[in-house]
Amino acid sequence: MSSIGLTGGSIGRVTDDQQQAGKLILMGQSTQAETAFGFLTAVESSNHGVFGGYLLVDAIGRPIEFHCTTPVKVSRAQQILYGASLSGHLHGQQIGAALLAEATTSPVVVLTDQTAMLSVRPHTSLPVALVCSRGENDEASDQSFDMGDVFVTPHSDDEDNIKAMHVRLEELRSVVELQEPFERIRAAIEEAQRH
Repeated sequence: MSSIGLTGGSIGRVTDDQQQAGKLILMGQSTQAETAFGFLTAVESSNHGVFGGYLLVDAIGRPIEFHCTTPVKVSRAQQILYGASLSGHLHGQQIGAALLAEATTSPVVVLTDQTAMLSVRPHTSLPVALVCSRGENDEASDQSFDMGDVFVTPHSDDEDNIKAMHVRLEELRSVVELQEPFERIRAAIEEAQRH
C-alpha cells in the first residue's frame, strides 16, 4: 500500500549569516519586547508549483523574519483524492502551518490575503485574519472591520479579539499599508526563483 502526500514544502529560514540560493538576508533582529505582525501568503507558479511565504515585521514595518517554502506540487491523483478539501489542506496545513512553526517570533496577529490560507487557524494558537481590498466586498462579513483601503476579517475562532486586533492594526496601518507586505513576499519569492 502506498500513500499519496504533497511533494515539496521544505522550509527555509533567513538569518543574517545565511546567504543561500532562494533566500533573502534580513537586517532586522527580533527582540521579545517589540510588537510583531505576521503576513502569510502563497504564490502559484505554473512552472514550479505553490510557494508559501511568511514575513514578520515590527511596528514600523521593518522585517524581523522571513520564511519561505520550496515549491509544493500537486499531482492529478492528489487533486482527485483531496477534492474540494485540497486548497484548505495545501494552504492551511502543508504550507501555512509549516511556515508558522518555523518562526521564532510570535506576532500579535497573522494576516493573510488568501481565503484558503485561513485554514491555518486550526494549526496555530495565533489569531489569524484575512485582509481584502474594498473592491472585494464579497469577502467582507459582519465581523469585518474597515481599515480605510481594506477590510480585515478575523477567523471565526478569533472574533472575541476583534477590538484588540483592530487597535493593534491601526497602529501598524499608520506606517504601512496592510496589503504592501504581501507584495514584498511575492517579490522575494519571484527573486528567489531567478537564482
